[in-house]
Amino acid sequence: MEDLRELQERMRTERPAPWDALPDLALYMDQVVGYMSRQLIGSSEEDKLTSAMVNNYIKDGHLPRAEGKRYSKTHLAYLTQLCALKTVLPVKDAGFLVNYDCETDVQSRYEDFRAVLDTALQDTVDRLPADCTQEELPALALELALRSYADKLACQRLIAMLREREPEDPPKKNKKDKKDKKAG
Repeated sequence: MEDLRELQERMRTERPAPWDALPDLALYMDQVVGYMSRQLIGSSEEDKLTSAMVNNYIKDGHLPRAEGKRYSKTHLAYLTQLCALKTVLPVKDAGFLVNYDCETDVQSRYEDFRAVLDTALQDTVDRLPADCTQEELPALALELALRSYADKLACQRLIAMLREREPEDPPKKNKKDKKDKKAG
């Protein structure tokens, strides 16, 4: 099972760049998209970041606005977290988690994210048998999927509990309200 050993090795060693290794120079959108493809393990074509996704994250308040048309370390830190979390959570929940502790600086939150990711990857590597036969793969895949399911259930409940404790946002005005205001 060379593929499984290769995955284990990647999960043991590959990590998003630490804060100090993120580019110091601001990047343009196409550079951001290219950079992000190297930040996470196993990004499939369907999980690849696009410029439209970045624009939507900004519009939805999950990511700070670009500085002109350039993106900083802060943007890369947010995007790394969002791209990892959106593979298992709705984007709305991923953005909520990334933006939850705004009292802590972005660098600290990013490094905390990296530490938790490191532990999660190592835990999964430790669960994977060193020698696995083709016949054992379905049971192993099922076990991992069910662990993911159970973890997702718990995570979604925790997010709901956190949302219940937050002060309510002022109601958003819809397009009809804006038209009525212009007419009046």
